[in-house]
Amino acid sequence: MSSSDSTTLTANWSFPTRLLVGSGRSSELAALCRELGLRRPLFVTDPGLCDLPMTIDRVAELRAAGLAVEIFADVHGNPTGADVDAGVKACKNGQHDGVIGFGGGSALDTAKAIALMVDQERPLWDFEDVGDNWKRAVADAILPVIAVPTTAGTGSEVGRASVITREQDHRKLIIFHPHMLPAVVILDPEVTRSLPADLTAATGLDAFSHCFEAWCAPGYHPMADGIALEGMRLIAEALPRAYANGDDLEARTDMLVAASMGATAFQKGLGAVHAISHPVGAIHHTHHGLTNAIVLPYVMQFNRTAIADRMQPLARVLGVQGEDFEAVYEWVIDFLQHFGIPSTLADIGVDITHADDIGRLGEIDPPAATNPVPVTAADLRNIFMQAVQGPRA
Repeated sequence: MSSSDSTTLTANWSFPTRLLVGSGRSSELAALCRELGLRRPLFVTDPGLCDLPMTIDRVAELRAAGLAVEIFADVHGNPTGADVDAGVKACKNGQHDGVIGFGGGSALDTAKAIALMVDQERPLWDFEDVGDNWKRAVADAILPVIAVPTTAGTGSEVGRASVITREQDHRKLIIFHPHMLPAVVILDPEVTRSLPADLTAATGLDAFSHCFEAWCAPGYHPMADGIALEGMRLIAEALPRAYANGDDLEARTDMLVAASMGATAFQKGLGAVHAISHPVGAIHHTHHGLTNAIVLPYVMQFNRTAIADRMQPLARVLGVQGEDFEAVYEWVIDFLQHFGIPSTLADIGVDITHADDIGRLGEIDPPAATNPVPVTAADLRNIFMQAVQGPRA
């Protein structure tokens, strides 16, 4: 059952989980906790958010409702196993019965991993998304999660996995269990309106890369394809508006929805953009969305022959003049330049020192398996080198 109002952009959906969409709806957190039977939720956020008024207000509302909530904010921009371990310790010490993830993808991924691990006997890495590893978990021990994204990028709020860096070998591993999918998601544009323009762009382009790679991934999945196309249409229209005016709540709402759509669409698969971005982020600690945005054109050129026939429908959705690869490629370049995205990874401090490692780690990263063109470690190393050194084609 759903309801919507085209003026206020308020809606209740149940796909792929329960989503409450609309301005100010993060104030419903306390009621949702009661509905889920939570009395002692752990509020997981990041250091940049924990002292902001919107976070303080939400926590105060929860406490005023009689909930014994505590904050955990020891989360890195690229969350690590140590972050999860610390969160699990805090969760156990506080005898928390659920987790609220409030933040960008890093906070949400950490929140979901804490909920998974709080009462497991095995180590976190035993639940890497390989084969049926997820069956090793004690499913009934996984705590319920409420997710409130404060950026419109990763779509982690509608995902059944967390991307966590294993510090020992600088690998970003995908930790998966079906019960990691949050029980409820709140898409409230009010909590994104103070996001700076540069982060609005970087996170929004992360969502775009999810939709683009899902659209281009091989395989038969018309549902994911349709979601990916509409996600890119929404981003093309809403991201420039949200970038120019952070108080445009309609654009902010569309971007939150598009981010959730990107993460839903990439159930079909991703590709070399993410296979490169994951090890680059793990080694160089770069912003994930910005890294994706920089790498995207280089991967487009590598995949050119395999994705050319996918460009005509995309061009029509984006309103691109011309429907071939070149037209869409030039549109992507112009779109990135509109937001001041650098043209090379060197521009954000990445060098070629670890090129071999990035190629090797990228080859075993799950998104590599669904790249439109089969890729080897050498291929990924070469694309990475081009993305560092430029110039773009």
